[in-house]
Amino acid sequence: MYDYMATTTLAYHNIDPILFQWGFIVIRWYSLAYLSGLIFAWWQLSKMAEQPKSPFNKQQIDDFIVWGMVGIIAGGRLGYVLFYNPSYYFSHMGDILRLWDGGLSFHGGLAGVVVTTILYAKAKKIPLFEFGDRIAVVSPIGLFFGRVANFINGELWGSPSNLPWAMTFPSGGDVARHPSQLYEALGEGLILYLLLSYLFKRTNISRYPGMLIGVFFLGYGLARYLVEFVRVPDAHLGLIGGFISMGQILSLPMLAVGLGFVLYATKKAKQA
Repeated sequence: MYDYMATTTLAYHNIDPILFQWGFIVIRWYSLAYLSGLIFAWWQLSKMAEQPKSPFNKQQIDDFIVWGMVGIIAGGRLGYVLFYNPSYYFSHMGDILRLWDGGLSFHGGLAGVVVTTILYAKAKKIPLFEFGDRIAVVSPIGLFFGRVANFINGELWGSPSNLPWAMTFPSGGDVARHPSQLYEALGEGLILYLLLSYLFKRTNISRYPGMLIGVFFLGYGLARYLVEFVRVPDAHLGLIGGFISMGQILSLPMLAVGLGFVLYATKKAKQA
């Protein structure tokens, strides 16, 4: 057996998860990550609104950010409750509203954003797929900030590893582990953002409404599915059936939806 306890070559950071505290006022890196992602999304969508053929204007983006924030928080919390710990929360209903105790699901947050995007686009008569394509381009940076916050919190760490960049986490015992949060920040966040930005700015992919939505779903689904192989699943869930994690199960529909959007956008473009 390899001695994982002796392999750590990178020291885990000593950053306090609480950035600032004054009495009952507490600012955490995790909440700051969500705020940073929303600000970045608002800034980029506002710049897109200035483009000649933009399907929306800046005022609409100012309004939509509030809708999106509600969708992320409400959907993320409900997703965590339903997907990851329903038995606990159904017997402790009051704890569902305890957002400060953590527990947000990306897949739930994504569902919340999808719902609010559809409702807002319909209310403001904005072409849905063109709107969704642009939201898809700016979304990965929020994922990047969120995963970095997971790393700062020392949560969602990976399985034991003997790689040179493996590290021990305060809640993970004296075992060198994959920094899986950083893998996700890189794959789901930075790389996916650079890919979508390149396609949007440097190609004619905007002529295929829905295509960038498909690429986002495919990119996130693939990155998350692969990282799950080196990420320790939630202790109360483990591997479903002994071989697949809940994160992988939830990523499979994303891959299917992403492929569906790509095929649909290609078909519609050919018909046009």
